[in-house]
Amino acid sequence: MFQPLKQALAGAQILFVAFGAMVLVPLLTGLNPSLALLGAGVGTLLFQLSTGRKVPIFLGSSFAFIAPIIYATQTWGLPSTMFGLFAAGFMYFVFAGLVRWRGIAAVNRLLPPVVIGPVIMVIGLSVATVASDMAMGRAGSQQVIPYQTALMLAAISLATTVLVAIYAKGMFRLVPILAGVIAGYAVAGFMGLVDFEKIADAPWLAVPHFVTPEVNWAAALFMLPVAIAPAIEHIGGVMAIGGVTGRDYPRDPGLHRTLAGDGLGVCIAGLIGGPPVTTYAEVTGAVMITRNFNPVTMTWAALFAIAMAFFGKFNALLASIPMPVMGGIMVLLFGTIASIGLKTLIEAKVDLMAPRNLVIVSVVLTCGIGALELKFGGFSLVGVGLCSLLAIILNLILPRHAAHHEGIVEAQDM
Repeated sequence: MFQPLKQALAGAQILFVAFGAMVLVPLLTGLNPSLALLGAGVGTLLFQLSTGRKVPIFLGSSFAFIAPIIYATQTWGLPSTMFGLFAAGFMYFVFAGLVRWRGIAAVNRLLPPVVIGPVIMVIGLSVATVASDMAMGRAGSQQVIPYQTALMLAAISLATTVLVAIYAKGMFRLVPILAGVIAGYAVAGFMGLVDFEKIADAPWLAVPHFVTPEVNWAAALFMLPVAIAPAIEHIGGVMAIGGVTGRDYPRDPGLHRTLAGDGLGVCIAGLIGGPPVTTYAEVTGAVMITRNFNPVTMTWAALFAIAMAFFGKFNALLASIPMPVMGGIMVLLFGTIASIGLKTLIEAKVDLMAPRNLVIVSVVLTCGIGALELKFGGFSLVGVGLCSLLAIILNLILPRHAAHHEGIVEAQDM
């Protein structure tokens, strides 16, 4: 009798840990937070179905897709963007098939750290101006919230997030984003910047507004390469949770099955209108602290997420968060994503004095941050998608013998 209750409470705790990051993605991209919860819940259940419920992983909104979603929505519209996200899920199946056929070594050869690192850096840095504009209370060229007020709110949410991330203990250290949003929201409420009437008028129960995908192959081709980074991140996440639990998940249930499960979650999110999902490091941290390795806990977390998706007032509450509060969080978040890319290069000891490596990283960073766009008739490739392809192509065609840094040193001496 008490065991199911204990597991349910543990599942609620997991959802609480993942909550801040999970709803942040739709708030930044203009998607429906309720559909993010629904996609995360259904995606996690599909992942468990694919893996025989052997891996204690929760799937939540992926940060890697923030910039691509913003660009694709502005370029092709939301229905076409959803089709692109649905198509991106198939990249996971490609990786799953490759792992099943040739093993993880084949993926590592195709996507070494010198490819993955700069691409992840572009994911964070390419939307740095969006974070700054929101922190300053700007939407496009309009000053929506007074500049000084906006900066103060952004500073409060950012400072709170940083303090909790550095000084908090135990479970509280896992929810810095949630703490930052709550602090900024509370101050904004006292300043009269929150419209509480819309929350009061919202229904308690409401069916989320689903978005029907519209077939657009340009959007699909744009999104496909974007899935490379989160797919690699998924592999790292599975290995990380295996290190916590002491089990070899790449062998049982198999990395091909975990990748396929994640891919199913991404496809479902695109079909309903939510952001793509990925494994959450926050949840891995929670599992490490609580020592609760039972995957049933994740089932409960998924069920709670699905239930929350139909809570109308909750959606209205999220929609009432002032822009600068989210901007303050983004200043840290996007920089953190870029730092993860840098960490990838450092941990792999990539020699940036080697001409080959320097060319790959330099070209990817410049094209990504500078928003270089390639157009072929009505089709265009820009951002993370273009950078991923550039990095893969350069890694394949540049000679391996150019792995020494003497050439650069000699060129500098000249």
